[in-house]
Amino acid sequence: MFRNKATVFGGGAVIGALGGLIGLGGAEFRLPLLIGLFRFNPLEAVILNKAMSLIVVLSAIVFRAKSVPVDAVAGYWPVALNLLAGSLVGAWMGAGWALRLRSERLSQVIAVLLLLIALALLFGHEMTAFGEGGLAGSTQMVVGVFAGLGIGVVAALLGVAGGELLIPTLILLFGLDVKLAGSLSLVVSLPTMVVAFARYSQDDSFRVLARNRAFLWLMATGSIVGTMVGGLLLGTVPQSVLLPLLAGLLVLSSIKLMRHA
Repeated sequence: MFRNKATVFGGGAVIGALGGLIGLGGAEFRLPLLIGLFRFNPLEAVILNKAMSLIVVLSAIVFRAKSVPVDAVAGYWPVALNLLAGSLVGAWMGAGWALRLRSERLSQVIAVLLLLIALALLFGHEMTAFGEGGLAGSTQMVVGVFAGLGIGVVAALLGVAGGELLIPTLILLFGLDVKLAGSLSLVVSLPTMVVAFARYSQDDSFRVLARNRAFLWLMATGSIVGTMVGGLLLGTVPQSVLLPLLAGLLVLSSIKLMRHA
């Protein structure tokens, strides 16, 4: 198992930079790395990924406050609560399912979800809002709860923040602009991740964090640095080139997981 410090930090930094280039934390790309390169079993990889995602999201909230004022985000607290009503339940359910699944089955589930994330990468960034002119009132609220439920399940099963699903949902369903949706997605994802984390903490597999404490902090630090660098480089690589490449990486990771499940 190849885990020297440079590889761990560098892996986190590269993944963070990829995520930063598209305005995300990169956890979707970190999970295949944890399983493929660092040879953690799927459940351990999900728990480690969840812990690192928490750290990265906390730092991202601080960094984004400079470009998106807290007051602007706070004005959309009903939207956050709407999604949280579903995502908190979904996170608890998803973590519970992950703990009960056999390693092979969990690998298959992760592979399928990575394919869905790849589709979200390809099409989610091109969507336009219909929140103001389409769904509204109680219908919009009900759809928001069910959308949050699904996002919570996926985020828990992959150990991610869920931004790649939250951001298109906030744009499509509630009519938010991309920048504001990015910040509000962090507000929704943080408590959602905490709930999943609490559920995972009840299982013996949670001890993977204590056994790999140095690995966790080193890779998380690399991810934060990479995310910052990627954010600074945002726009330097055309989205029409970047998104298909990143989606392709997820598809390849999914195929690899399927073959070894």
